[in-house]
Amino acid sequence: MIPVFKPSVTNEEIEAVTETLKSGWWGAGPRSTKFSEEFADYIGAKHAITLSSCTAALHLAGKLLDLPVGSEIITTPITFISTPFLASYNNLKVVFADVEEDTLNIDPEDIKKKITPNTKAILLVHFGGHACEMDKIMEIAKEHDLYVIEDCAHATGTTYKGKRVGTIGDMGCFSFQAVKNLATGDGGMLTTNNDEWAKRAEVLRWVGINKDTASRTNKDQYSWEYGITEVGYKYQLCDILAAIGSVQLRRLETMNKRRREITERYNEAFKDVSWITTPVQKDYTSSANHNYVMKVEKDRDKLMIYLREKGIATGVHYLPAYKHKVYADIDHDCPVAEKMWTRLISLPIFPDMTDEEVEMVISEVKNFS
Repeated sequence: MIPVFKPSVTNEEIEAVTETLKSGWWGAGPRSTKFSEEFADYIGAKHAITLSSCTAALHLAGKLLDLPVGSEIITTPITFISTPFLASYNNLKVVFADVEEDTLNIDPEDIKKKITPNTKAILLVHFGGHACEMDKIMEIAKEHDLYVIEDCAHATGTTYKGKRVGTIGDMGCFSFQAVKNLATGDGGMLTTNNDEWAKRAEVLRWVGINKDTASRTNKDQYSWEYGITEVGYKYQLCDILAAIGSVQLRRLETMNKRRREITERYNEAFKDVSWITTPVQKDYTSSANHNYVMKVEKDRDKLMIYLREKGIATGVHYLPAYKHKVYADIDHDCPVAEKMWTRLISLPIFPDMTDEEVEMVISEVKNFS
């Protein structure tokens, strides 16, 4: 079975883990700090805080804003459920704006329509690694005095007009889950240029402790004393996973290049297939190409069954968030999302995918009738 996603691992990741295990420091420590610094330098952010997941990053991003209970957060329904959970975790109200039909990113024009006096932030997702229309969104945010949080779970390596995503809004949230472009098994990163937020995030990720273990340890002595400044969470990234992250970051551009090659091959092969609409890439972005989501006019579910019978796994990214029971009582007006989600199908794409596997996928998709 050709999977939809598959992590890419080399001896370098294995050796990095082995060295970390032998070091005796398995928890959050020097390698986590090193990974933070490397990542901040890579994307051009002042601060990058390693975390246990992107979900944790989203939770903390919402908490750092210190918004009044019930404040409205405008976000997209075409996303993984962790995105709107930012609002739910922080006693805020989720408001779904519609998406653009071509990119499946949040539609700036619909954001404008959904703004009320209670709106405090825009939470966008760079779907599939394709950057949102950041100039338009930042202009809207400035006009209405709104925060902007970038969900970059799909977009490690994506640029918008030459600038790395995760540095354009007020905060960026990244995922290093097992199938992401930069994969550590699980993990995440919160990025910001705000000194106060960064300092508080570092405290919140370690149950509110104001002095982490690494900073209390040196060759000569260990200091047990610390203070708890507020209720925090267990959101640290351990050094074992951070060691993998540092290697994956060095390999990221090469792995993303392979994703682009696969995307281009799919697009070329399907461009004249009348019932398929291939993903777009606007000229303002260089996509990380996390997933390959095409739109089909034929029976999507039958196509998925057919491909599985041929040894090809597929996926759907995503069922709109408001269709899950947890958000079933939220009013929504998203006709494009409603129209498009039933046509979406994700084909296999991962850095170690062979040319033969790519051609097999293409052949079987074209053979479907």
